[in-house]
Amino acid sequence: MTRVLVLNCGSSSVRYRLFDGAEVHAKGLIQQIGEEGGDAADHREALQNLMDRLDLSGLAAVGHRVVHGGERFTEATVITDEVVAAIEELIPLAPLHNPGALTGIRATRKLLPDVPQVAVFDTAFHATIPPEGVLWAVDRELTRRWGLRRYGFHGTSHAYVSRETARLLGKPVAETNVITLHLGNGASAAAVRGGRCEATSMGMTPLSGLVMGTRSGDIDPSLVFHLHRVAGLSVDEIEESLTRRGGMAGLTGANDMREVEQRLTAGDPDAELAFAIYTRRLREYVGSYLALLGRVDAITFTAGVGENSAHVRAAALAGLEPLGITVDEARNQRNDLIISADGAPVAVCVVPTEEELEIADEARNALSLPA
Repeated sequence: MTRVLVLNCGSSSVRYRLFDGAEVHAKGLIQQIGEEGGDAADHREALQNLMDRLDLSGLAAVGHRVVHGGERFTEATVITDEVVAAIEELIPLAPLHNPGALTGIRATRKLLPDVPQVAVFDTAFHATIPPEGVLWAVDRELTRRWGLRRYGFHGTSHAYVSRETARLLGKPVAETNVITLHLGNGASAAAVRGGRCEATSMGMTPLSGLVMGTRSGDIDPSLVFHLHRVAGLSVDEIEESLTRRGGMAGLTGANDMREVEQRLTAGDPDAELAFAIYTRRLREYVGSYLALLGRVDAITFTAGVGENSAHVRAAALAGLEPLGITVDEARNQRNDLIISADGAPVAVCVVPTEEELEIADEARNALSLPA
C-alpha cells in the first residue's frame, strides 16, 4: 500500500489525514495557528509538530488541497517552483483560501524536501463543463482579460461521490448520470454525465448557487449596485454581508442547519421561511439539471447536511414524483444508502463524501503510484 499524507491548510488551521492505501493511519486538526492559546505559532511549527508525532516512514507523497486552480490547472499537478508561483498568481480568485494552501505547501516542501508533493484543485473536476456552461453574457474583452467564467468548487467531493454512486448502483461510471448535492456549511450541486462534470452551481467564486450557511447563493447582480448607490455600503461591506452574513445566518441568525431545524420544529416563522427558501433553491437546481442531462440515474446527497438531515432530503425532492423521484420515509429516516422507493426510475442516494481519500488517490495518479 502506498502511503500518502493529505493536508488541507487554511489561514489558521491544518486538517490532515495519513493514508495507507485507502485506510486512514492517522488524522487530526491543528487549530488557531498564530493565535493566542492556539496549537502553534505558525504553519511551519504546526507542520513540524505534526511530522514529529506521525510515523512517516515509507511516505510516498503529500497531497495538498488547493481551492482554486483557475483555467491553468485542470488536473492534479506535481508541485514545482513554477506551480507555486502560478498558484500565487491565482490568489485574487481565492483570497481567503489559496494563501493558506500556499503557506502549507512552502512549509511542507522545506520539511520534506525529498517527498514528491501534489496540488489537488477543487476546481479541476469542473474543467469538463462545455463553454456554454461556464461563460456569461458579458463583455467578451472583460471575460478574456480578467478570467470571468464559472470555475466551480467542491470538485473532489463531486468526483468521489458520483463514482461511488455508480458503484452503489452496480453500473459503470461511464454509463451513469448523477446529480450530486454537496450540502454542508458551503453547498453546491453538480450534474455529472458518465463521470464528467456537465454543470455546477458555484461560479467564479464559491458565493453563487445554492443557499448556504453564511453565503447568499444566487442573487440579482443589481442588488450589489443598489446597496452601494442607495444604501451607501462600500463594496467590501457588501461582500462581507453576502459571504459572512448571508444564507441561513442572514435569514435566521443561525448558520447551523441543526439549529434551524430545531427552530422549525418549535414553529419559528423565520426558520420556516428560511427552510422553504433553502429547499426550493435545491429543487430548482435539481430540475434544471434533470433537463440538462436528459436521463438521470441517481440524485445523491452528501456532506454534513446532505448525509444527516432527512428533513432537508425529503423537502428538497418533494413534488418531484411525476419525474420518477420518490423518497421512502423509513429509509430516509434511517439514513440508508439508497432512500428511494423500490422500482423508482431515479435512485435517491446518501453517500458519505471522502474528499481527503480522493485527494490521496489523485496524488497517487499524478505520480503514477500504485494504490
